[in-house]
Order: sequence, then C-alpha cells, then structure tokens
Amino acid sequence: MRRGGASPADVVWMEAALRLAMSAAVRGEVPVGALVVRDGKVIAQAHNEMVQRKDPTAHAEFLAIQRALETVGEDRLVDATLYVTLEPCAQCAGAIVLSKVGTVVFGAWDNRAGMAGSVHDLLRHPRLNHRPEVIPGVMEEECGEVLKQFFRARR
Repeated sequence: MRRGGASPADVVWMEAALRLAMSAAVRGEVPVGALVVRDGKVIAQAHNEMVQRKDPTAHAEFLAIQRALETVGEDRLVDATLYVTLEPCAQCAGAIVLSKVGTVVFGAWDNRAGMAGSVHDLLRHPRLNHRPEVIPGVMEEECGEVLKQFFRARR
C-alpha cells in the first residue's frame, strides 16, 4: 500500500469513476465504474455492462483494462493506475495481475468477493510475479453508498 494514503489526484480520478458507476446504475447495471490513467490522462474507462451484454464477466475494471490495452497497443499497463469504485473480484484481480497494472486504487471494500484484502488478497499474493501497489478505501463511503442505494431500490 502507498504510504500516506490517497493523493488529491486519486480523489479526482475516483470522483470520475464514481460518475461512471452512477451512469451504470441508470442503465440497471450494478454501479461500478473504472478508469485507467497513464501520464495524467484517462486512457480507458468503463462501467459494468453485465446486463447489457448478458455477460457475467463484463465488469467495469475488466472492460477498462481491455480498452486500455487496445489504446496503448501493448499487453502491459505497468505505468498505469486503475481506479475502481469497488474492490476487485477474483476475475478482475487476475486481469490486473496478468496485465501488470502498476497501481490499483479502489473505493468500497467488497466483503463477499473482494480480492484485495477482504476475502483474500490475490493482488499482493507473494507467489505471483506481479503485485501492484494497492490504495484502498478512496472515497469509500461515497462509493459504498451508491451500491447500497442501488440494491435498496431493487428490493
């Protein structure tokens, strides 16, 4: 984890990811937003598209990583930061490790499926060949509240 926690820029980018999450909610998707930043610029962004695509793998961070790789024309994102409003699941943590994302900044913890410290810590597993820097809990309350409101409205 980064010493000293989140930077002011991390908060700005997380606010942008949160706007993407809210856009997903309007479309009936679980409100998770993600963006990939490299050299101070957004190179890819996405929100969950599982309902739209009828694909349970269409998670925000997975889609953002795919788009970022296409944008840079490489298979690695070592010097990029992934911002996501919810702690990554096993699928997305795997994609993060395989694409060698340099830093992961997330908002709300996911006590049911989180793989950055909640259920398990796949992102920093000592046996993996790549372990990104992880900055958890950036705008945790705001990110969590969007999810709570979404699920409250569905019940």
